Amino acid sequence: MFNEGIFAVYKPKGITSNDAVQIVKRQAGGKKTGHAGTLDPLAEGVLVVGVGREATKQLSEIVKKEKEYLAVVKFGETSSTDDAEGEKIEIKVKNIPEIIDIEKAIKKFQGNIMQIPPVFSAIKVNGRKAYKLARAGREVEMKPREIEIKKIDITDYKWPVLKLKVVTGPGAYIRALARDIGDELGVGGYLADLERTRVGQFIAEEAARLKI
Repeated sequence: MFNEGIFAVYKPKGITSNDAVQIVKRQAGGKKTGHAGTLDPLAEGVLVVGVGREATKQLSEIVKKEKEYLAVVKFGETSSTDDAEGEKIEIKVKNIPEIIDIEKAIKKFQGNIMQIPPVFSAIKVNGRKAYKLARAGREVEMKPREIEIKKIDITDYKWPVLKLKVVTGPGAYIRALARDIGDELGVGGYLADLERTRVGQFIAEEAARLKI
C-alpha cells in the first residue's frame, strides 16, 4: 500500500502515533518509517508519515508546518493529564460563562503566547520524558515556552461543552489550551476530544485510512 514518500494517514483513536507508524512500516515492507508530530492515543486525525530514508529526512521540516484541529473542551472539571484520560476534579462553578465571556477569554490565547506544556507529555525534563516522571509519582515542573496560536473559532457552545476550531504553529498543545481557557474563565477545563484535520497541505479528507 505504501511506497517510499510522504503520506498523510488518518490515525484512529485508541492507538499511539508509533503504533500507526508500525502499521505503515509493515505495509511498506519494513522500510525506514517515521512521523511528523505526535497525536495522543485519545486523539484522531492527520498523521504525516515518511517512508524511506529520503522521506524521513524531510519530516523535521513538516513538523514546523501549520496545524488545524477540531477540539472539544469540557468545563467544570480539571484533569491530571489535561485530557479525558486523567483523574478528574470537579470545580464548583457559581457563574456559568456566557458565550461573550468565552469570546473575550480566547482572545488572550491568540498570537505568540507563552504556554506551559502538560505534565503528561513527551517533553524531556533532565533527560527523561515528563510523562514517565509523572507516572512514577515524581513532581515535574514544566517550563513555559513560546508557541503560536494563529486562530481560534468557536463552532458550538452549550455548557459545559465548548467546541473550537484551532489553527496553530509548531509545538502547541491543545490540551494545554483547553486547560488554560478553563482557568481563565475560572471554571476549570480539559480536552475531551480532538481531531487533527490538517498538517500543512495534508488534509483529513485525503488521508489514507489504516488497516489495523
